[in-house]
Amino acid sequence: MTDANHAREGGDGVLPNGEQRRWWKEAVVYQIYPRSFNDSNGDGVGDIPGIVEKLDYLEELGVDVIWLNPVYESPHADNGYDIADYRSINEQYGTMADWEELLSGLHERDMRLIMDLVVNHTSDEHEWFERSRSSKDSEYRDYYIWREGRNAEDVDGPVPAIGPEGEAPPNDWRSLFGGPAWAYDEKTGEWYLHLFDPKQPDLNWRNEAVREDIYEMMEWWLRKGIDGFRMDVINLISKPEGLPNVGSETTTVELVANGPNVHEYISEMRDAVLDRDHLTVGEMVGPEMPMEEARRYVTPGPEGDGLSMLFHFEHVVLDRGELMWDVEEWSLTDLKRVFDRWQEGLESEGWNALYLNNHDQPRMVSRFGNDGEYRRESAKLLGTLLHTLQGTPYVYQGEELGMTNYPFSSFDEFRDVATLNRVRRAQKTGEIASFEEVKRGLRNNSRDNARTPMQWSDDRHAGFTDGDPWIAVNSNYSHVNVEDEQRDSESVWHYYRRLFELRDEHDVVAYGDYEPYLRDHERLWLYTRSLGAETLFVTLNFASEPTAFEVPDAVADAVGRAGMGEAEATGANPDVLLANYDVSEAQADSITEGSVELRPWEARVYRL
Repeated sequence: MTDANHAREGGDGVLPNGEQRRWWKEAVVYQIYPRSFNDSNGDGVGDIPGIVEKLDYLEELGVDVIWLNPVYESPHADNGYDIADYRSINEQYGTMADWEELLSGLHERDMRLIMDLVVNHTSDEHEWFERSRSSKDSEYRDYYIWREGRNAEDVDGPVPAIGPEGEAPPNDWRSLFGGPAWAYDEKTGEWYLHLFDPKQPDLNWRNEAVREDIYEMMEWWLRKGIDGFRMDVINLISKPEGLPNVGSETTTVELVANGPNVHEYISEMRDAVLDRDHLTVGEMVGPEMPMEEARRYVTPGPEGDGLSMLFHFEHVVLDRGELMWDVEEWSLTDLKRVFDRWQEGLESEGWNALYLNNHDQPRMVSRFGNDGEYRRESAKLLGTLLHTLQGTPYVYQGEELGMTNYPFSSFDEFRDVATLNRVRRAQKTGEIASFEEVKRGLRNNSRDNARTPMQWSDDRHAGFTDGDPWIAVNSNYSHVNVEDEQRDSESVWHYYRRLFELRDEHDVVAYGDYEPYLRDHERLWLYTRSLGAETLFVTLNFASEPTAFEVPDAVADAVGRAGMGEAEATGANPDVLLANYDVSEAQADSITEGSVELRPWEARVYRL
């Protein structure tokens, strides 16, 4: 974070549009998936000392906050999202002393750290669950959600063969990773709920002792000096009363998301351990969320839960079907509709978290851009979009290089438990005959696209490890890597640095009001950001062909053209603050003449 931002953060100043200054509104967050970031000891798995080695890189890039994916003790059924001990570091990643060195190194460089908080579920190897399953009379029994099974004769349709003969799971809920959301425990003869993998049993948030233990653990990490939490699937923690069947009219996640007590629990958490200076971002899975519900999550004070911001999923399901390998066509108009809804919905109440990829999503340039001929141009355009909307941008490791999806060709190349479980189950049930049937969809959609190793150089394994990497490196590392990007002043990496600088230099980038134009245009995304006397005009061409447009009247007014004849009459010639092509004076001035043509995947940011 720049000195200018540090000078600003001390106050709670109010901007001309009523926005309240907060350090986390002005920040850029960089997400590190440690398993794939940098391996320091040659075992093929990224680790905390490997992150420490790259702190100067992160500082040079210009990020303000690191979001660290889970590094806690874990059997890694879901790459760390199955936590066995919240207060210890997995030895594969290092030691607590290594973690403390990381935190100290970040703070010395004026960067902050937020940890992943995974409290919808634990690992089945967590002490709480081991004690819970030991006996129906255990004091920890109620830490998880246990139920007796149903008589299979009372169930319509086939009964999964995962429990005793003649017994069906307690209800018809389905795991988000495929199959029933219940696992049978032979020792006590009951079933436990797992909305994800069977090795990830769901915690019972109705139990006050569970909540108190979680808040105590959070306070322990805050005392160690972290700056906040990213809260995994936090809107699933409150299950509906009685755990009713889903039926055919909805899905499990639609039934469970935003449950009856979720706001009570998060508000209680806020009051127990959090304050507004912590960055707290809640991951909200499920269907399209009513804006009133979203505002309640992020509104401070007694009217809301007080989270800093939230991650929704509306834009990252546009190209998804019912099954994980289904690929649907997405349109720019649909993408704009989603972002317009959230930009306008949280403009006066709440704050947006901006992302197009993360550890659970494919690479954005392969999904929303053109990862072939226009890889660099479209990577820069997508970065321009995220960094000029209202909200806090989240950069996923490698995004600043324009890293792409991996060209998976065989099932053996996948490592993601969600991918593996669903394909194996589909083959077992006869839903698919072979991997070849779903290969194209998995290549597009699998979470493993985001998890291939960070590409540091054109050395063996992209400089990620001296050993054999836990997952294959993308073969394009020979020309998509940090060293090459840093040497090339026109690279995606250098463009991202300029985006971060733009945010530091202009309050309007973080805080300005959003006004979209040409909402129904199938190629162009145009909008202004305005704060006081400063207005930016952002023009993005989401196409591999040139696209022209007539300057909207409101923008023409701002450059002094409307009713004046020539921009020179007011001296309001616009500046091009940033562009992903070289822009000549004539091209820049075309906005004053009323018509602009953008080249393939061209992005321009004008100051009017």
